Amino acid sequence: MDQPVRFGLNVDPNVGGLAIAERIAAIADNSGIEYVGVQDHPYNDGFFDTFAVLTWLAARTDRVHLFPNVANLPLRPPAMLAKQAASIDVLSGGRFELGLGAGGFADAIAGMGGPRRDRGTARAALAEAIDVIRASWAGEPYEFAGRHYTVQGLRPGPRPAHEIGLWLGVVGPKAVRLVGAKADGWSVSAPYVPPKRVGELNLLIDEAARSAGRDPGRIVRLYNVMGLVRPEDRDPFHGPVRRWVETLTRLHTEQRLNTFVFWPSGDRERQSRIFAEEVVPAVRAALA
Repeated sequence: MDQPVRFGLNVDPNVGGLAIAERIAAIADNSGIEYVGVQDHPYNDGFFDTFAVLTWLAARTDRVHLFPNVANLPLRPPAMLAKQAASIDVLSGGRFELGLGAGGFADAIAGMGGPRRDRGTARAALAEAIDVIRASWAGEPYEFAGRHYTVQGLRPGPRPAHEIGLWLGVVGPKAVRLVGAKADGWSVSAPYVPPKRVGELNLLIDEAARSAGRDPGRIVRLYNVMGLVRPEDRDPFHGPVRRWVETLTRLHTEQRLNTFVFWPSGDRERQSRIFAEEVVPAVRAALA
């Protein structure tokens, strides 16, 4: 089963930018866009806590789904992370998804008291965290004993209001296979995984999913696109509406990406509105 094409807008958790964050979330909520994503860098002194912002936005929207893009696992223990996610999902009426990352910026994480992990260790911890989170969402008492996480006699709750999507923000081949084996989606950004690399990584996801007896067509393939909608046609992510429609349509039909989250590189509110009101309807029409 192939996923339908969906769209989202980025909201930054800037301490001085709550008014803009609320207005961008309202654009998504009122225009039929499916998602609002908020980046998670707890060590950034200019950012509010991402989960606090997501809860605040959930109370100010009615239909759009919200997600951390992506949650910083080393600074957020998985059992607690599962409880936060389930709580926001219940409070929002089933409108929360969980983007999850193994944790970049090792010095900043360690400086905030988190563990310093090499790539292999971070990947192993991420795999364990998925198991802990899913067990927590099942709502039954459980124990878990891993190399990186231990849970003893936990009575989890509340249960989520809907089946929360668990999307991994990973780029390495081994970590990408984890998406197919254990997760519900893949959340990556164009600067880290340019379009020419998407195809090979998508194949790894497919292979891992089939090996695990899972349907690759059910996996969300989310692409964070950074750029501007503007008259000058500079590159695939900087150009007029027509260029954006061509780019996103091609990324869906050729690279099988099925969710696009827009991060404007300037004039955020105006650009978000143009994307929501002009680009998104035109892409939907082109793919209809």
